[in-house]
Amino acid sequence: MSEKTLTRMDLSEAVFREVGLSRNESAQLVETVLGHVSDALVAGESVKISSFGTFSVRDKAARVGRNPKTGEEAPIPPRRVLTFRPSHLMKDRVDEGNKR
Repeated sequence: MSEKTLTRMDLSEAVFREVGLSRNESAQLVETVLGHVSDALVAGESVKISSFGTFSVRDKAARVGRNPKTGEEAPIPPRRVLTFRPSHLMKDRVDEGNKR
């Protein structure tokens, strides 16, 4: 499996090449889109990107956990977690990539 990580810079470079905006405009566009996605998630909204997947925020209740090394119980406070559920099209694309 590849160890390459897609970065903001890679995304803005792709927008620059594909759309034809300047590098600065491409970087600003990527930042704006990611900002809107982040703001929606912070507000508790789901973000659905067609043919890609859905990002959503889940509230997890407080619970008692255990330190696996000592077995000692420790309280885990309630928290919000980000989840991603890929679309069927994305799952199929990833699966096709695994067959190469």
